[in-house]
Amino acid sequence: MASETYSHGHHRSVVDAHAARTAQDCAAYLLPELTSGMSVLDVGCGPGSITADFAALVAPGPVVGLDSSEDVLVSARSRAAGRGLANASFTAGNVYDLDFPDETFDIVHAHQVLQHLMDPVAALREMRRVARPGGLVAVRDADFSGMIWHPPTPELAQWMAVYQEIARGNSAEPDAGRHLLGWALEAGFTDIAPSSSNWLYAAPEERRRHADSWSERVLHSAFAEQAQERGLADRQLLERLAAGWKEWAAAPDGWFLIPCGELLLRA
Repeated sequence: MASETYSHGHHRSVVDAHAARTAQDCAAYLLPELTSGMSVLDVGCGPGSITADFAALVAPGPVVGLDSSEDVLVSARSRAAGRGLANASFTAGNVYDLDFPDETFDIVHAHQVLQHLMDPVAALREMRRVARPGGLVAVRDADFSGMIWHPPTPELAQWMAVYQEIARGNSAEPDAGRHLLGWALEAGFTDIAPSSSNWLYAAPEERRRHADSWSERVLHSAFAEQAQERGLADRQLLERLAAGWKEWAAAPDGWFLIPCGELLLRA
């Protein structure tokens, strides 16, 4: 992960949005598999909110959150400590070269990670290496081209086009959700349980929160930096995109659906 260009970056607006995620709304497909005493590796854990939920669910089993950014791990450690989760630890690392022996973990989990990688198949193989026989590799990723919004705000269509260019310019796959099954087969998995779930932003507070995050991100995060550096947008366009997000959120019938692909892969 350290050698990858992370399309979202670690601006406060990005980290805050990720910190609001929970195991229930991001890993419901995996939760029935978790039991007390299991060991879990959470790859690409970011600020660690999902990791902390895992730690609470499998305690006293050890849970390790791994991310390429030391800065974001400070937030993750603080969050786990604040919840009194002594079984959670966090370390910097690279998904292509995990610093763990073979067959270490019962569960190896990655949420919204494979879409940002240049070689997701290699990452899946490495995740499988550190999973115990009979254990699980669990992955979930969004599919950007499958996102649906209403009203049909032109600025959101422009935002999507720019994001696709940024991600693909980083040799990543923003439509990862539809590719998960193919990647898993290429990585050598044969026992595969596919599923899908959505994030929906339609209630007024949900719309406001989603729009506030993205209006900030298009102006100040790695999205803005990469878009301008690569000639995909100037400041004027970015300001229009931010205003478009606010306009969408103000619509009483505003609707934004994010489809996600999910896989439970038996090691």
